[in-house]
Amino acid sequence: MAVKLKLLRVQAGLTLEELAQAAELTRSYVSKLERGVSTPSIGAALRIAKALGVKVEELFAESPEDDPIVINRAQPGADAPRRAPRVVSGTLPGHRMVAFVMSPTDEPVRNHPMSHHQGEEILYVLKGTVSLQLARRRETLNAGDSAHFNSSIPHKITSVGKHPASVLLVIAEEK
Repeated sequence: MAVKLKLLRVQAGLTLEELAQAAELTRSYVSKLERGVSTPSIGAALRIAKALGVKVEELFAESPEDDPIVINRAQPGADAPRRAPRVVSGTLPGHRMVAFVMSPTDEPVRNHPMSHHQGEEILYVLKGTVSLQLARRRETLNAGDSAHFNSSIPHKITSVGKHPASVLLVIAEEK
């Protein structure tokens, strides 16, 4: 994503500072993303995409293709615990849905900000237990549970329990 982000920023004629301000992020954080030192949260990726005027999948797209069918193969070591979200579908321009597999953190509330964006979101718990906060409502979801909600509602997902959690997130953006 690092090279793609810098390319999109330069094509948009923005400096690091301008992109950071437009996406409500720090210059240092955007710089780390461009250098590949850090990976954005889903919320940060959505804000960056909006600031650049592109769909979020364009940040992660490897190369443009005309094939209407996209196959994403598991990478070696894909079963290892991961902190960074991994895009599993929706990397081609024109797709309205993006799917991520991620391992939510168990960080305290003050270190884990709420996310919100236009569209809808489906969360499916693959393993472990998560706490899903939707505004002031909090739900505990276990492996096999799912939630479908309007993603403009401030929300966050936190891993709870003894074992790390893994979730599939599908985000459908409004056109």
